[in-house]
Amino acid sequence: MRQRLALVLVALAAFLAVLGVMLRAWVYPHVVAVPDNQYQAVVLEAKDATLIDYSSMTAVPHQHVTIVETLKGDAAAAQAEKKRTGRDVVVWDALSYVLGNDGKRLSAIPEVYPFDAHTQDPVHCCGENVDGDALSRVGIEYKFPFDTQPHDYQYFDPQTRTSAPIHYKGTTTLDGLTVYYFEQTIPWTRVPFPKAMPAGVAITPDQIDKLGYQRWYTTVRKFWVDPVTGAPINGEELHDEQLRMPPSSGMAPVTIFSGDVRIRPDYQAATVALVKKERTLLLMLRDYLPFGLPLLGLVALALAFVVEGRARIRAARTPQGRAAASVADADEDGGAGDVPSAQGAPAAPL
Repeated sequence: MRQRLALVLVALAAFLAVLGVMLRAWVYPHVVAVPDNQYQAVVLEAKDATLIDYSSMTAVPHQHVTIVETLKGDAAAAQAEKKRTGRDVVVWDALSYVLGNDGKRLSAIPEVYPFDAHTQDPVHCCGENVDGDALSRVGIEYKFPFDTQPHDYQYFDPQTRTSAPIHYKGTTTLDGLTVYYFEQTIPWTRVPFPKAMPAGVAITPDQIDKLGYQRWYTTVRKFWVDPVTGAPINGEELHDEQLRMPPSSGMAPVTIFSGDVRIRPDYQAATVALVKKERTLLLMLRDYLPFGLPLLGLVALALAFVVEGRARIRAARTPQGRAAASVADADEDGGAGDVPSAQGAPAAPL
């Protein structure tokens, strides 16, 4: 019975070791993915911003601006792409819109952002666009990859429709989590006017272009990213936009929007709580189980040796065990002693 238990323990040790390796090498990279039907919203605000008044073409300071970003997974488009290519894809219908002091919409920029559900690499399908303009993204947007590494990434900027490096600046602690800090600077760049102009403004983007006005933009983008999930738990943008007049007008640029945009505290707290929950599940698959199961296997193997050793000791203490041991000893001693005894005996008398 004890020998059977030892064999079971050896088999269990082998199973736990193999299971641990499989969880890390195969299950984790294939199972961990962004859900294709995910919906999330985040609210940001700039408490002392400057906004343009289009009726007078002047900049008005001390404005409270709210920016709402929503990400809605288009599960039908994702499943259609998977059926076509076999690839796990997420298609986010993203919308970023700005509200002024009075709650009226100032601008809105929609996006269709398809990407690989496992790696976060952009996928060019499903009507990929920004504000209706078709394009092919390079780099990440909104979320960093699972297992974010402490190095630079290419990050897509929806205003310029281009990608630029977002630089890893160091590791810090935020809300009890060890996070990576990334920063990206977009220099002054001419960008298109949003197709959805502020409510109550009769002028259209095409009319603005024909008048020779230009929209210029710069920002410093900051993210504090949980490296396990790749989710930013905090973000900030030092955002500036200008309306630049035709050179012949002799007029100085007018600020369209200028402000320090931050995640609203209640949404940051909710994001941190969600990330802490998700990172625990990911760490179970990535670290805790892959390393813990082989350790349990070593314990099971040690127990197998203990059980087998005790079984042999008990067997040696029983009468049958002692008799078997005596026979074994006699066989060993007798085979070795008979030869010299026969050779050394005196000859029989004649």
